Amino acid sequence: MNSIREIILCKYGEVILKGANRSSFEAQLLRDVKRRAAMFGNYDVRAVQSTVYVEPLDDGSAEAVPDVAEQMKKVFGFAAVCRAAVCEKEIVAILETAKAYLPEKLAGVSTFKCESRRSDKRFPLSSPEISGEVGGAILEAIPRLRVDVNAPDVVVKTEIREKYAYVHAGQEHGAGGMPLGSAGKGMLLLSGGIDSPVAGYRMMRRGMTVECVHFESFPYTSEAAREKVFELARELTEYCGKIRVHVISLTHIQEEMRDKCEEDYFTLLLRRFMMKLACRSAEENGCPALITGESLGQVASQTLKAMVVTEDAADRPVFRPLVGMDKEEIVETAREIGTFDTSILPYDDCCTVFTPRHPRTQPELAKVLREEAKIDAEALIEEAWGTRYLVTIKQER
Repeated sequence: MNSIREIILCKYGEVILKGANRSSFEAQLLRDVKRRAAMFGNYDVRAVQSTVYVEPLDDGSAEAVPDVAEQMKKVFGFAAVCRAAVCEKEIVAILETAKAYLPEKLAGVSTFKCESRRSDKRFPLSSPEISGEVGGAILEAIPRLRVDVNAPDVVVKTEIREKYAYVHAGQEHGAGGMPLGSAGKGMLLLSGGIDSPVAGYRMMRRGMTVECVHFESFPYTSEAAREKVFELARELTEYCGKIRVHVISLTHIQEEMRDKCEEDYFTLLLRRFMMKLACRSAEENGCPALITGESLGQVASQTLKAMVVTEDAADRPVFRPLVGMDKEEIVETAREIGTFDTSILPYDDCCTVFTPRHPRTQPELAKVLREEAKIDAEALIEEAWGTRYLVTIKQER
């Protein structure tokens, strides 16, 4: 195995459908790949024929290929990722490579089949002939295996490309979506719950760079609650590399609402203040849209009428990527991206402070505005804006 050259092949997803502006999407994709690979060593990163090649340039980098491959599975824009052995485009070399490289990869596997692809049509054997030769070599090296062309445990692939041949024991799903940074920037309202980190992830997956605004109500909310949010942001950096979290205090706003407004409207009024402050933060940081974790009908503040009332306070589009998802679907995604366990830690956020016993679920905008007029909204917004501070969180290896 020491003589085997191993490389990572990352196959394009939707990017392959792009036309004249495809190069800009590829540039974003390569930027993310290079950043991630550089955390582990020296790698040559290049794009050829709708595939990004990530090749180690020294022994230390070669040893880190499994870790780099895991990173590549989190790069938005790839449909599939695999580790492959590289060899000369000669059938003898391909068969020797298959016998040396695949036994370890097929440990614990009972059945397999072979598939081949000739991007270089000058190769003298056809794809079925290549598959037959490689399958015979595998059975010679690992006699316990058997061929199953219908439902194999692993599909072994041989790819004849422009310079070399590549042999690998199947590929894993990539993150899909579009390259990060290819769809502008949005401001995510990040709470400590399950939904908002998932909303941020889903917009990142569509190519949007995300900044976050978090609202706290210290001392009604704790430092542990704040650290929980920073941990959620840290977990999201696995997909984006870096997140900036803008923290704003709503303490005085909530106290004024408690003292001067009808209890039934507390949540709606709070959401409107969040929208206004989030829009101001978005404007300052070049974000044309807001992102929220709202799901239609999930809680009282997420009925259709409640969403209309809160969005009235925004001066830019509000993206709700979870709006049509049920809680089980959202939880499943949270588990997949690694935020669920942190989200369920029992620390209250500002939305649980002064929660009304009977919140309005079908509010009228005019009545909400009358309640809002009972307090000096503009002065409170200015005061809250003065409390803001920024925390920048970077991905850790």
